[in-house]
Formats: sequence, C-alpha cells, structure tokens
Amino acid sequence: MKNFIVTRIKSFQFAFQGFKPVFTGQKNMLIHLFATIVVIGMGVYLSITCIEWICVLFAIGFVWGCEFFNSAIEILANVVSPDFNEQIKQVKDISAAAVLISAIVAVIVGIFVFGKYIWL
Repeated sequence: MKNFIVTRIKSFQFAFQGFKPVFTGQKNMLIHLFATIVVIGMGVYLSITCIEWICVLFAIGFVWGCEFFNSAIEILANVVSPDFNEQIKQVKDISAAAVLISAIVAVIVGIFVFGKYIWL
C-alpha cells in the first residue's frame, strides 16, 4: 500500500513538472492566464450562477488543455524533425488551430454567460 501511495505522489509530481515548459516556452499561455484571471474575477464580481461557473470553468479548462497538448506536440515535433519539414509544419498548424477553436468557443461561452450581466 505504501508503494502505491508513493507511486501516485510521484506521478503527480511528474504532472506538475509539465507546467513549467508550457509557461516558459509558450507566450500565448500568458494571454490565457490573463484571460483566466479576468474571467474568474468577472464571475466573482457579477456573482454568476453555479451552472454559469461550470460553463466558464469547462471553457477555461478546454482552452488550457488544448494549449498544453499543442505545446507537447510542438516539442515532440521539434525533436522528431529539427529541420523544416512540411508535414511537421502541418501537424503544428493543426494543433494550433485546435487551440484557436477552443479559444473561440470560450469567447462564445463568455458572451452567453456574461452578456446578460453586461448588456442589460
């Protein structure tokens, strides 16, 4: 049982180590962090409902998750092919497009959630 707990703790430590390369290597992550802080601040200030919080938090998680996967794909692609490769470029472009889609969806969720508070 002790070995199981130690193994689980180490797996969490490895997962938390994944934050550093994303925050230090991806300039867009700072934009996502800033947007997250603003949106959470607005949610607290406007006292949004529980369901609205769920929508907002899922949208934030969706964007962050896509950005983390995009970062992992970019790092792996650079290892696999350090020189320019058209197919690697396409892979990177596709993963960047996934982040863009998630950000657009998050903005739409934000419009639905915060619109009624702002434009009343």
